[in-house]
Amino acid sequence: MEKRAECSLTEQVHIVMSEDINGAGRLFGGRLVEWIDEVAGIVGLRHSGHNVTTAAIENLQFKEGAYIGEIIVLIGRVVYTGRTSMEVRIDTYREELSGMRYPINR
Repeated sequence: MEKRAECSLTEQVHIVMSEDINGAGRLFGGRLVEWIDEVAGIVGLRHSGHNVTTAAIENLQFKEGAYIGEIIVLIGRVVYTGRTSMEVRIDTYREELSGMRYPINR
């Protein structure tokens, strides 16, 4: 049975804590990459039903900073599947208490 990409949609939420902050007072880029890779792995696992590994990160754009106490939302989805590979996209947002989301990374 073929699986639809929508079935693998994954959303993960984090709050930026003091241990996530770099020397400039913003979310450490390496921490965000860790979260992105984790979400991508979950999306791949959900879609394929098998363990997956990150072979490459094609593009990473840091659009805005994130600061201590802010809510970060990562949304992952499958955008392409081949016979033995897939492409996963992760969009990352800063979420305000009003529910408004602002992109910080793609």
